[in-house]
Amino acid sequence: MAEKLILGPQKLGPLTPLVGEWEGNVGVDLSYHNKTDVTIETGYFERAWFKPIPIVENGQQTMEGLTYQMTAWRHGEEAMDPFHDEVGYLLWDRINGQVIRCFAVPRGLAILAGGDAGARDKVLKFKATPGDPGYGLSQNKYLLERAEAKAFMSVFIFNEDGTFSYTSDLTLKLAATGAEMHHTDRNTLHRVKRYHPSTENL
Repeated sequence: MAEKLILGPQKLGPLTPLVGEWEGNVGVDLSYHNKTDVTIETGYFERAWFKPIPIVENGQQTMEGLTYQMTAWRHGEEAMDPFHDEVGYLLWDRINGQVIRCFAVPRGLAILAGGDAGARDKVLKFKATPGDPGYGLSQNKYLLERAEAKAFMSVFIFNEDGTFSYTSDLTLKLAATGAEMHHTDRNTLHRVKRYHPSTENL
């Protein structure tokens, strides 16, 4: 007989499984490369961490959340500078049933994305659209002229084996080609460290 899994109150709602440090070596980035004028897939290795933050209170709104960082290196360049780095927050609004992802990347791009979610959902969807008064995004002048972001969609999936997978899709209008393209990323990460009050380093 299988052992029954007993879950705690999950103050962080659907974000609870993320707490800890993660690594993934099966990342795939599809992007346009200006220097070579080609759109290609690139494999990458990634490290990420997610740490709880103090309760957030906006008047009558109360949210629990995590601060996080995700950094990625192209395969073969793990000892060199990463090609992607982002820092941000993931928030859980229990009363309104919302998950929120607020992050920035050092290209002069900031995104506030969100979506509906239940407390124990295993699939989380985050969406942002430029100009949206709620979930939108901002970008610097150069990007607006050369690679304007038109939409953002990301999905987090908590797998039965304890791994965490994600996909992201940033729709860009490229001045170099005059067309729109989907800059996509996907990876599956496994936890390499839990945050625990004991002396264990799991």
